[in-house]
Amino acid sequence: MDNDNFGEGAGQARPQRDTGTADFGQPKPAPARTVRLVSGDFLLTVNPVDGSEIEPCPPGEQPPRPARRSASERAELLRAAQPPVPPGPPAPRLPLLERDEERERLVRLLGRGRSVRLTGPAGSGRSALLDIVAEDCADLAPDGVVRLSGYHRTPTELLYELFAVVHSAPKHRPDRDALLQYVREIGAIVVLDDLEFGGAALGELLDAAPECAFLVAATPDVPAPAADSHLEEVFLAGLGRSASLDLLQRAVERPLTEDEANWAGDLWFESEGLPLRFIQAGALLRQADSLRSDPDELDEYTPFDGIAEVEVPLPTLGEGAAPASLLASRLSEAARDTLHFAVALGGEVPHQAHLPALVGDTHADASLGELMACGLLSPVGSRYRLAAGVLAQLTEKGYAEDAVDRAHTAAQHYAWWSGHPSVTPERAVAEADAVLAALTAMVPGQEAGHPSAAVLLARSAGPAFAAGLHWGAWERALRVGSEAARIAGEVAEEAYFHHELGVFALCTGNLDRARAELETSIGMRGALADKRGTVAGRRALALVTDREGGLVPAGRTPAGEEVPAARHEESASPPGGVPAAVLPPGLRTGPGMGAVGQSKSTEEPATVVSRASAGGAKPRRFSVLGGARRNLVAAGAGALLAAVLGTVVTLGATSDHQDPPGNKVRNGQSANEDDTENGLDADVPTDGSTPSPGDEPKNPGEVTPGASSSTGSSSTPGGKPSSRETPEGMPTTSGKPTPKPPKPTPSTSSGRPTPSSTPSSTPSTTPSTSPTASESPGSPGGSTSASAPITSSAPASNDPSAGGSPVI
Repeated sequence: MDNDNFGEGAGQARPQRDTGTADFGQPKPAPARTVRLVSGDFLLTVNPVDGSEIEPCPPGEQPPRPARRSASERAELLRAAQPPVPPGPPAPRLPLLERDEERERLVRLLGRGRSVRLTGPAGSGRSALLDIVAEDCADLAPDGVVRLSGYHRTPTELLYELFAVVHSAPKHRPDRDALLQYVREIGAIVVLDDLEFGGAALGELLDAAPECAFLVAATPDVPAPAADSHLEEVFLAGLGRSASLDLLQRAVERPLTEDEANWAGDLWFESEGLPLRFIQAGALLRQADSLRSDPDELDEYTPFDGIAEVEVPLPTLGEGAAPASLLASRLSEAARDTLHFAVALGGEVPHQAHLPALVGDTHADASLGELMACGLLSPVGSRYRLAAGVLAQLTEKGYAEDAVDRAHTAAQHYAWWSGHPSVTPERAVAEADAVLAALTAMVPGQEAGHPSAAVLLARSAGPAFAAGLHWGAWERALRVGSEAARIAGEVAEEAYFHHELGVFALCTGNLDRARAELETSIGMRGALADKRGTVAGRRALALVTDREGGLVPAGRTPAGEEVPAARHEESASPPGGVPAAVLPPGLRTGPGMGAVGQSKSTEEPATVVSRASAGGAKPRRFSVLGGARRNLVAAGAGALLAAVLGTVVTLGATSDHQDPPGNKVRNGQSANEDDTENGLDADVPTDGSTPSPGDEPKNPGEVTPGASSSTGSSSTPGGKPSSRETPEGMPTTSGKPTPKPPKPTPSTSSGRPTPSSTPSSTPSTTPSTSPTASESPGSPGGSTSASAPITSSAPASNDPSAGGSPVI
């Protein structure tokens, strides 16, 4: 990552080490690191001050398709990924003994494109065997050999590291789908050491890169791969007795005495031939030789107090099986301090460049060479950590008594170092495991000031991990920093970590987690009146809502504000309501319908289109936040319902204007069940018929409250027809039918009568004595008619010759 992305405007002071000199002026604020990255289709600006800013990537900012690295570039990356050579005299280079059969088998399987799992106990020489096999397979695959470390890595992190080795994509982190597409095209031999997962996770890794042959190394306690993974299993056992003695002799660089050979035989039986035990045993014998050649140094080592100057006995069998404390007691003070820091950091050894500052000795970097020569360290990726079993042995001997203070010192140092502008993100990523170990040791804090130190370290290292595209370390730093800020009571810092976790979740596609984290951050920053942070959080939350494409939970806006009138039913109408043009006039203004288009005669409410304001004011529409798909479905359903209702209303309005077909039954007529030839005949009232009592309205112009009109047949108890309503809504009081109005001319555009052809009519009134429902004894069992709006209940004729359509 280039250093030209460091801005001067948003700087904040970084913690400075105490140099013992007086500070006569205000420290100059260090420039804050701001880096622009492309994550998927997002443009991410890593801002360590107010929080990262995320926005859709503009078209001009989209990176080109990643190019493949050349063979020389891959070789350079491979050399850079190796752990640094420690200063000081090099340790003896030991050969690989009794591994020829396993070596040939691994090369043969990888050459056929088969993936292999190498299983062996810690200290069995798995890493040394992988180094030899990687050299033998250098020319077998188009993309060469890719060396990866599975220590504290997930399958997703390993896929991104595989992509970064083969493709050149600076400041670009593709999304999951694009990543899988790029990885599918990689054809390489992937040598993966220190694998920590198996089962379905390992199968996911293998399936993501079908053109690669994997050689993974793991200990027996790692879960086995799935049965359908098609992995070849190769087990690595310990060395034989003769090979173990040969390895010890090569480590000492001289022939063994008889006593030393016997001691080595007992050690071989106890350790089951693990090569690491004989490398450490050779270091014990070399130290003894050094003491014999220089007796003046004998008094400096307490384990040999009271022993003759020329006699250095052989270690016991127990010391040979667990030699860490004895080996450490014969090392320099700086080397022992380095071991103290390694124990405090859970086995992680700081880079040799940090040892002088941590130990307080300018030559402390040479202690790394001493530890390597003694077999107390082992390479892991691009760094070193304590060898297998060394951490437990040193802890038992009291090396963990000051672990908390050492971790606090390391946390303060890394907080200053990782936030310094001169430190590139790549350097911070290379030290990520030691930084995270120091961070984790501070939470929960055992003493005052430890959680605050963890907060400061997470604030400094987190942006560097994000800029270096090591997002696994970025996430872990944010989570530990959030917990530390909660313990320390630093609300502003806790809000920052929640914001960063929300941005991280948004970039990785976890929208539910992103919403929860961002809403928490916005609430905290709103309480603190942090304007810039709140705005950044609301912008990120708006992107979450846009990606969800649906209704915001709990009736909130993208900015997290409450919307009192928001509705969450699945039948919510599209934003702005259903267009008024698709609703028939009778549905909007007809009797029985409210201002919101909701039926009053049924208990189940209709779909809300708008909400009427109090006092009969103009209806106020409100939009409902909903998903695009749900809006389309709701709009289509509303349009269909409106079209059906409009058709029914139109047919009902036009059918009563037509001549009755023959003597068929119409509104206000009773039926004669004796005539079955042409259907039920209508009882047409005669001129001398007497209207039933109560049919004459007292005041035709007065509307009786609570009265309703009946659309079905209504007759008197004597079987005489009662007053009925004409299609115009006028009751017949004289017993003669009202003259038939002229037939309306249907409109060609809407299918309804034009206003010019529809005769004006007086509003229908019903006397107060008329029942809402009447029974007709003229029909079998009688018929009951319920009150309903006139405009939507008039039945249409069943005869096509009458100009109507059959009613279904």
